[in-house]
Amino acid sequence: MTKIRALSEADLPAVGEIYAHYVTATAATFDETPPGLQEWRAKAEGIARAGLPFLVAEVDGEVAGYAYVAQYRPKPAYRHTLEDTIYLAPGRTGRGLGRLLLGELIAKLSGTRARTLVAVIADSGDPASARLHTAFGFEEAGRLKAVGFKHGRWIDTVLLQLDLTK
Repeated sequence: MTKIRALSEADLPAVGEIYAHYVTATAATFDETPPGLQEWRAKAEGIARAGLPFLVAEVDGEVAGYAYVAQYRPKPAYRHTLEDTIYLAPGRTGRGLGRLLLGELIAKLSGTRARTLVAVIADSGDPASARLHTAFGFEEAGRLKAVGFKHGRWIDTVLLQLDLTK
């Protein structure tokens, strides 16, 4: 059974483990060292203080993925623009969990101060994230060429955005 629910403190080790896989084995994130539990706790607390969602996908009692939104950039004028983050556990991709998480994130932003939701996607050769976002109406807003260097190669980022006022 799959359910999408709010993150709990007990989920943080699983969230950290999922993200660590992407940090060490892929170019989906430009982090090169996985954050520790304290860093995840601080991130979760900051997101909660901002009144924003941090969700997990639970499958048969196990955290199979997570998603959250945070302010796109720290400067005050960006306060109406948010960025989403979604990661699924290895072996849990391709089963619709990303769609469930992103759909719930967007639904939770209805009626908030948010005007625009941005996705910053590392263009590392896997089109799954871009496909997921475009299925929800995100449109490509630009490309930053060769802005990340990881695993011996330069990687572009693609910027997608969704107008939440429509």
